[in-house]
Amino acid sequence: MPALPNETTRLLRGCAGGDRAAFRRLYEIWAARLLGIARAITGDPAAAADAVQEAFVQAWQQAGGFDPDRGSAEAWLVSLVRYRALDILRQRGRETTGYEAPDEADDSPGALDRLVGDAETEALRRCLGQLEPERRRLITLAFVHGLSHGALARRLALPLGTVKSSIRRGLAALRGCLES
Repeated sequence: MPALPNETTRLLRGCAGGDRAAFRRLYEIWAARLLGIARAITGDPAAAADAVQEAFVQAWQQAGGFDPDRGSAEAWLVSLVRYRALDILRQRGRETTGYEAPDEADDSPGALDRLVGDAETEALRRCLGQLEPERRRLITLAFVHGLSHGALARRLALPLGTVKSSIRRGLAALRGCLES
């Protein structure tokens, strides 16, 4: 659903004030468009998804620095994802990569939807405690601290494919634990 005039600016102001509902709405409006822009730049769905994730983390963290007198909120968001996508391409140019299994779509509810009630939060904590320590660490860094797969690989000096597969397996284990 396209944004109404000035809605993006209003949502960024909400994000600057810590309004999670505003951030969720901003994501709903802009994620698909920003993913298309990032994919056009990177030519790779996984890299594009990383760029969009990093751009939204940056938008959340820096929403207070957005100045509507310097440009539109829409242009600001597009520039965030553009720079993140270009950063990923530059980083990729310095890496030597091997085979990486393609990402699979995750149809499960988002992380915010999982943290709705106290009982669900306690179940999540219990299930996280059952994961291998390294998988728990990767999932926490990715979903709580907002690090992309690429950023995790660089930070922990692990191959990108290892990070992706470990997170994917950890999430599958969490999903199984939460459903039981």
